[in-house]
Amino acid sequence: MPWVLKGISDGILTSKYPRKSDGYGETWRGSIKISPNNLGLDLSHVAKSCPTNAINIEQTHPQVDLGLCILCGNCIDLCGDIFSFQPDFESAKLDRDLLVVPETVEDRERLRAVRAALYLRVRTLRRSIAIRHVDCGSDGSEEWEISALTNPIYDVQRLGITFTASPRHADILLVTGSGSTGMIDSLKETYLQMPHPKAVIAVGTDAISGGMHRNSASTAKNGVDGLIPVDVYVPGSPPSPFGILYAILLAVGTISNRGKPC
Repeated sequence: MPWVLKGISDGILTSKYPRKSDGYGETWRGSIKISPNNLGLDLSHVAKSCPTNAINIEQTHPQVDLGLCILCGNCIDLCGDIFSFQPDFESAKLDRDLLVVPETVEDRERLRAVRAALYLRVRTLRRSIAIRHVDCGSDGSEEWEISALTNPIYDVQRLGITFTASPRHADILLVTGSGSTGMIDSLKETYLQMPHPKAVIAVGTDAISGGMHRNSASTAKNGVDGLIPVDVYVPGSPPSPFGILYAILLAVGTISNRGKPC
């Protein structure tokens, strides 16, 4: 009886995303923003403070590779007038190079071409999506966020998204972890067993680039992208459940690049 009364008093808590925003994006520090007022500044000490070497100061303007960034905030603590957190959970990209901020005009043109090609390949998956998840050497943080997708708040089943244990029934492969050598063969075999059309999503900094472990002899070099073809990259260490959900919908073309249903 107490649970019934609590349910009546709380009402429906399930998110309406992506049909309607619930304000979550305003609180999630999911990206790094760089102020354009940085010409002539010596930012070498900021670049050296980055544990994954995500900051590039060799260009005219500094850049941050979100595929390497673990959002530790060191750059913001040292130079808060140039670097700041960007409230954005819709940070998944269809191309690895597009994770470098700030973006350019060429990036936007390239994105349109990549999105069109992916849509033509996976357009038949829009109504019902089965997902196979493979942990390829994760620290476990991404797994917590993925498992949250099935709880009453996110409830991905309402969108026709389910998880499957068999790669032969899967449409999308979610990969977490930096690609430990003991899982490389299993990851490749899982991908080969999936029917066409299919899409692959690299979830988290480790899967995208190797993160803190990218120079380790026990993991794949530069994440899982060199092991199997990746279609969507979700930065973050870890990304939020909403960020992962956005990537899934982006992979099958049911959502635009800024969170609006197609």
